[in-house]
Formats: sequence, C-alpha cells, structure tokens
Amino acid sequence: MTPRATARLQLHAGFTLADAQAQVDYYAALGISHLYLSPVTRARPGSTHGYDVIDHGAVDPALGGEAALRALAQAARAQGMGLVLDIVPNHMAVHADNAWWWDVLQHGPASAHAGTFDIDWRPADPDLAGKVHLPVLGEAYGACLARGDLTLAHDDARGYVLRAHDAPYPVAPGTLAPAGTVTETLARHDPSSPCGRARLHALLQAQHYRLAWWRTAPDQINWRRFFEITELAGVRVEDPAIFDAVHSLVLRLYAEGIVEGLRIDHIDGLADPGGYAHRLREAMTRVRPDVPPYIVVEKILAEDEILPGTWRVAGTSGYDFMDQVGALLHAPQARTVLDEGWRALTGDARSPRVQWQAARHRMITRHFPAERAALVRCLLRLARLDPCTRDWSAVAIDRALSAVLVAFPVYRSYADARGRDAADAAVCQQAWRDARVLLDSRPGDPAHDLLPVLDAWLGGTPLPSDPATRALREEALRRFQQLTPPLAAKALEDTLFYRHGPLLSRNEVGAAPGALSLPPARFLALARIRGQDFPGALLATATHDHKRGEDVRARLASATEDAATWHDTLSAWTRDWHVDRPGKDAPLPADRYMLLQTLVGAWPVGLSPDDAKGVADFIGRVGAWQLKALREAKLRTDWYAPDTDYEAACAAFLQAIADTPARLAALSGQVDALAGPGMINGLSQTLLRHTVPGVPDLYQGRESWDFSLVDPDNRREVDYAALRQGLANPPAATDVHAWTDGRIKQALVQRCLAHRQSQAALYAAGELQPLAVAGTRSANILAFLRRHGPARLLVVVPLHCTQTMPCAGAKPGQVTPAGAAYWGDTRIVLDDTDRPAQAWDILHDAPVAIDGDLPVHALLREWPVAAWQWRQEG
Repeated sequence: MTPRATARLQLHAGFTLADAQAQVDYYAALGISHLYLSPVTRARPGSTHGYDVIDHGAVDPALGGEAALRALAQAARAQGMGLVLDIVPNHMAVHADNAWWWDVLQHGPASAHAGTFDIDWRPADPDLAGKVHLPVLGEAYGACLARGDLTLAHDDARGYVLRAHDAPYPVAPGTLAPAGTVTETLARHDPSSPCGRARLHALLQAQHYRLAWWRTAPDQINWRRFFEITELAGVRVEDPAIFDAVHSLVLRLYAEGIVEGLRIDHIDGLADPGGYAHRLREAMTRVRPDVPPYIVVEKILAEDEILPGTWRVAGTSGYDFMDQVGALLHAPQARTVLDEGWRALTGDARSPRVQWQAARHRMITRHFPAERAALVRCLLRLARLDPCTRDWSAVAIDRALSAVLVAFPVYRSYADARGRDAADAAVCQQAWRDARVLLDSRPGDPAHDLLPVLDAWLGGTPLPSDPATRALREEALRRFQQLTPPLAAKALEDTLFYRHGPLLSRNEVGAAPGALSLPPARFLALARIRGQDFPGALLATATHDHKRGEDVRARLASATEDAATWHDTLSAWTRDWHVDRPGKDAPLPADRYMLLQTLVGAWPVGLSPDDAKGVADFIGRVGAWQLKALREAKLRTDWYAPDTDYEAACAAFLQAIADTPARLAALSGQVDALAGPGMINGLSQTLLRHTVPGVPDLYQGRESWDFSLVDPDNRREVDYAALRQGLANPPAATDVHAWTDGRIKQALVQRCLAHRQSQAALYAAGELQPLAVAGTRSANILAFLRRHGPARLLVVVPLHCTQTMPCAGAKPGQVTPAGAAYWGDTRIVLDDTDRPAQAWDILHDAPVAIDGDLPVHALLREWPVAAWQWRQEG
C-alpha cells in the first residue's frame, strides 16, 4: 500500500511510542496517511535514534515495547492511518547487551554467530588470527593495563568477565582456571601487582578479541563497520539464514498489518543491495500476498544517477528530491560571483571536484587504510593465480586501486556474477579514465598497466568458473563495492561540505560538489521521470540527517538573487570582525565565512538582537554546530586529534559577535533583508513537495519554520502544543503573525494534504505537464499541470525574484501581496483543452473564474504560491 503522505517521527526514551500515539489525532487532522517511524527494534541503552540495534527480534522496551507499538498501530488505524517502519539491516551495535556480538567475542570463529558479522578471521596480522580487533581503550593497551583500567570481575548474570573502562567483555571457555573462591581468583589477576598484571595480560591474550587503543581502528580493524564508527558492526544479511533472523520481527509485524511499509537504512552498505531488495520483497509478499509491498530505500543518487529499476522498490527516501528542489531555488547567475568570491577570500583556487578528490584521498589513507589494505591483499592473491598477473606487487596494486577509489564518482557500483549493467559500465569507465589521469603515468608503469586488469576483476567481466579464482573475485568485488559507499559519504557530506562553502545551502546530503542551481525545465523533467518510474518515492525537504533545516536553505537561496551584495557584506564581516588574541591563532577566513552564513541562515524568525536569553540560546546552538563543523572539516582540528587552541579561537570569534551589540544588529539587519524572501522560498518548496509526483514526507515539526542545524540540533523536541493551536486557528495569508510564527506554512501543508486526500488518484497517477509562461517576468515563474482523467491541478511558484517581490518580512507590518504592478503582463499559457471556465483555488478555498490565459497577479493574490484545481469536461 503506497502512502498518501508520511510524517517522520524520531523515537527515543524522551518521545516513546505512547507519545507518538498521543499525536495521532493531530497528524490525522493535518492530513497525514502514515506515520514513518525511526527504528523501533531494541537499541543500545540510552540510544537517541535507534540505529544502534542490539536485538532485531524485539521492540525496544525503552520505547514501550511491542504492546505500545500495537497500541499505536490501532490508534492510527482508527484514524484511517498506517505505519511505515525504518529498519537497519546493515549493522548492529557493538555492545555487551547484543547477545549475538557477545557470543562472537566469547567463542570466536566457533560461535554460532561468527558469520553474522563481517569479520575477517584470517587478517594479515598473525596475532589477530581468529580474533576480533576491539579498538575501545582510551589509551595504549600497555598504559591501560598498568593503570588498572583493565580488570577481571565477576557478576551474578555473566560470571567472570573482563572489564575495560567498566565495560564488560566475555571470558572464553577454558581460558580461566578459577583458583579457589571468586575473591581469590580476582586477587590473582589484580593488575596492581606485577604478578597479577602478568596473569591478567595472559588471560586477555587468550581471548577471541584483542583490546586496543581506539586510535588503532583505521589501521588494524578487521571487521566491517558502519562508515568508520567502531560502535557499529556490519551484518551479513546476504546470508539467507542471517536475513531471516534479522527480519523475523519485521515480517511478523508486516504479516499482521501492524506495519504497512518499510524504509531500508543505508542499502548501499549491503553486499548485494539488489538481491536484498528482491529477497525482502519476496518475503513480504509471502506473508501478505494480498498487498503489494511498499519499500523505499535510503540511497544517495549522484547527478544523473538513476535508482536501479530492477530492485523493484517504490523509490528512495527523498534526498534526491531535496537536492533538486533546493537547487531550483538558487539563481544560476550567482555561481560566478560566489565561486570567485570564495577563491579570493580563501586563496584556494582548486575546483570543488579537485577538493572532493583530495578529501577522498585523505579518507582512504587515514580513515579506511585497513579496509583498503584488505582489498589489496585479496587482489594480490588473485594476481598470483594467473601467470599474466603474478608479477604485480602489492605496492603497484595499491597505487592503482587508490586512484580508482579517489576517482569513483558515485556511492557504488552494483556489479554481480554477470558483470556490470550499462549504467555501471558508464560510471566505471569514467572512474578508470579519471584514475589514469590521477596516476599521471604512462604505459609501462605497473600501476597504469594494472588499471584494465582491476577493471576486469572489479566487475568489468563476468565471474569465471574456476572455483579458486571465482571465490577471490567475489571477495574482491564485495570488498570494493562495500568500501566506496562510506568513502563517498565521509569524503563529501562529512568533509568537503565543511571545507568548501561558497554558499552553505548547497552543502546538503544528496547534493553534488559545486552544483549551485537546477534549470526549471530540468527540475520538471526529473519530476516527470519520477512519476513514470517511482511514483511511490518519498519527497523530503528535511530529515533527521540533514545538515541544515529546509528554511535555512531557503533563506540562503534567496541571497543568490543579489549575490554580489551578499558576498560583499559577509566578506567585509569576515575581514573586519576579529578578536584580539595576541600570540594565538585566528580562525581561518573560510571558517569565519561559513560561521557567518550559519548565523544569518539559522537566525530564528522574530529573534531580537536585544533578547539576551534568546541570543544566548541561539549562540549556544551555533557553537555546538561550529565545533562539529571544524572537526568534520579535518583541516585545523579533527575528532582524532583535536586542536583545542584553534577551536578556542573559533569559539572566541563567535562569542565576540554575541558580545558586540553592533555586530548582532548587523546580523539581524541582514536576516531582516532575507527573512521574507526565504519564507517565500520555503512556501514554494513546500508546495512543490506536495504536488509533484511522489509521496510528500514531513519531518516532525517541519510544518512550521525549520531553522535547525545538523544533528543533534535537528532532533530537538517538537512543540506539539503550538502546532495544535496553529492547526486549530488557520490564518489568512496576509496575517503578519502567521508568517512570523510559522502558521502560514502549516496552513499550506494542511490545505495541500486535504486536497491530496480528496483527489488521491490525481496525485498518485496524474501525469505532469510543464506549462509555458509569457510576459515580462516569465523567467520568474514555474508552472505545471497534473492531469488524471478529467481532473487538473495547476501549480505556480515564483523563482529567483523573492527579494524584489512585495512579501512578508521578519517584522510586523510588511505583508503586501504582489499584484499587477509587479507581475505586469506575466501569465500562464493554457491550451484550449486545459482551459476551463472556472476553477477552485485550493489555498483560498474559493472558486475563481478563468477567461483565457491566467495572469500571474490573479493567481498570486495573497499567497505567494498558487494551486488551482478543476475538472476538464468534454
């Protein structure tokens, strides 16, 4: 069953399933058809998001358990709603309460779950043979042992356990011979004495895991992680038995109708995403054959990349739409000004692509060297099997492979035993061509000559029949295709987007480096393709993982309409606003410039610079963002080796702004100039999300203005009391206070969703037809029709003119709808076959007469966007 509209809810101990149930009536009144829940399976104690699963077979008691989930489903069903569940097949939390992981640590390769996790039991380091490398210690192993951070302990539930920083780890059977009483056994292994320390060390050495300093993870890890998070271990759901164990609860809930659809987290992390999607679809069909399965996948699509249709899923979770609608709002002529201004400010003339490749190089050399080395070893063994390739060294293979990894332009390829499809072949052809350039080598150089060999081994040709060669080719392909996704995500979203910031509204999940804008015709073409291929795909403009809120991006997008003034203003502040700290580092111009963008973009609507508490709260939020941004950039400081002096300099720069009234006033003035234009952009993207093909997805609370920053800021508590009050008191479009408090946006969402409910077939199956616009401001209007049978929906939004439109500003008294004096003769051109005598204005909830073409000033009477509906008879 395809949802009509979803609302994403973040569950945790502070907002449980019972709390979600308490809001069912609100979401029903808003017009939502399905609540889309964050993971509900049992997670690590204290989890704030649910992605750190420790038990796939149980609903988390911290959320209320399965009874609470059933009660929520029943309450939703009573309102004509359903549930969509986010599931996490790719990984589980590394935690003592994870019974599968505990068993692996206790029994090693003999564990029943030794194959559940992606563990290399025969790594290059012979000391790790049959062991799991656990980089969990705060310091080097020897220092922790000497200081007593490692101990033998005993508890009633587990018996003898080893403890590191108070976290328990199992003792393998047969490795500890108790000497007398428990007290005596513990005393014999007391690290405070040399003999006890030696016995404890010997005991630790005998385990199926090796405790190590956390800094050893990049070089020595021998199991697949989620990205580079050593608290999350990769799960091998490609194994049918493991797939069944991971999905038993979910499939039971789906069979009973408790859950009606699934969202798959990080599908690109799996060994075989397409095979997984097929297996999941078959399993869902088997337990509920009367309903077509609804499955969406979290998949980041690169520019011009298309989700494989062979997966037979409803579509993505919406990052592609978020990127497209965001790019649409940016004026293309701003790119030159912004890029040149950034280069002048920072002195960095490298293109975004070159910087992106530099970030990827850092990732493979400093963050994923163990994964790269494991792939090189596999390729070396493969080379030794063939006389034609036996001469290649590990060094040459590493050089060639590293160039391919740096150049790879998408998250991953999907080659299988048959090789690559046409889309993958094109991607890999580009990657290998760019790798050759990066190597700067000529024929005769081993790395150069290795590239075509690697191309064949890594999916370019079908797998051979010879068992030994086939097994190594399968392993090499799997390792390669599971390495490129974390490499892509960490290099772009979590590195480059914190380094390169001409305009931060385009540094978002799903965006391409350096891509500022999207032509309206291309936006509509992509929407038509989605309607044809993936009409059930989610359409998101905010998520629990976004870098900045949808209305932060909308506000910054409006700055592109006068990019020169914007850049001149912020570059002057960057230059002139300094902190006198003799002998101390000053923040880099890039870091200051990006901070200033964040302050302007995220400044809450209506916040006065004289509101000391409000400003302090805001500065505190921005300060948390700033620290994370600096460390993610990995230039002057990072998570591995924080430069606290530089971080203090940046914090002092921010605090000096907060402590200087003139600077706060200047910021507030810039916010006032962009607040109204940003609101119009925000309403435009909201209307588009609800009217183009796809399923609109509302992230909790974002029916009001969203000026959040990266997590955890974007997961703050939702003020449902205010939202309920706003829904109960729908405003007029000219109500100034409705613009400042966000009720105008909420009203737009509610009216769009009400219309979707009344015209479900039009939205589910209606084709999209771009419309011609004529007149003096034709370049500033996007218009299209949705058609289904006799039903028509006309949608009109303004583009790249919000700074000049009369509109709502950040202060009362500024609501003046744009009229004929502004729009002049600009009009929507309708074919005779689509021109009725009368239509219904959805936003004004009133009939309107149509005589000929449609003047834009008649469409945008009070609302700055328009949606009209009619039936075309005859």
